[in-house]
Amino acid sequence: MVFGLGRKTKKEQVTEPEESLTAAELSDTAAEGDHRRAGGPFDESEVTGRDGYVDLGALLVAPSEGLQLRLEVEEATQRVVAVTLDLNGSSLQLQAFAAPKTEGLWDEIRGQIGQSVGAQGGQVEEIEGPFGTELIARLPAAAADGSQGYRVARFVGVDGPRWFLRGVLGGAAALERPAAEPLEALFRQVVVVRGDNPMPPRDLLQLRLPKDATATPPAAAPALQEPERGPETTQIG
Repeated sequence: MVFGLGRKTKKEQVTEPEESLTAAELSDTAAEGDHRRAGGPFDESEVTGRDGYVDLGALLVAPSEGLQLRLEVEEATQRVVAVTLDLNGSSLQLQAFAAPKTEGLWDEIRGQIGQSVGAQGGQVEEIEGPFGTELIARLPAAAADGSQGYRVARFVGVDGPRWFLRGVLGGAAALERPAAEPLEALFRQVVVVRGDNPMPPRDLLQLRLPKDATATPPAAAPALQEPERGPETTQIG
């Protein structure tokens, strides 16, 4: 399993602090989240430990044959802001955020994604998928022959207990179900480590390079949103 390092410059927005809840409200919210996530992704409290996962701090990712992971680093702060899973020519970018205790973020974020795509001359379509309501986004892009075409991305979101996990599928997985299934399976196996510290909703949960990673020569990998590549990649083991 190979890690690549890239850079990312866009910072995430911070909104209002989380509100307090009664024990009864917390119980109701947790039950609703458990129902939505019956098949994963999971909260740290729902797994027995971290053994067998690639430990990225806020995210635990299940290894898979042929899987390549790329960590995207914000240039200004040098913090890791996203991880992208590359498998069989398709990609899945993962980001985890703090969320309110009373409600999820996905409904609001879908609207914001639609506005952003529209401002760039693109189009979005809401569909029902294995993770609930999803977005298919089509952004104008130049084709290999220089003609005007579209770059397609599929956005999925899952609201968990005090966290929100967003996935962005690219390549064939954005439109083709057989190509998406292996990455969907990996998405379901993701474990989110929220932690107990108070955080404003939409704050990124902290990602990091695995402790046992070692440097290796760079390996080519397709990208959904091609970041500026760093000077090296790292490999587990």
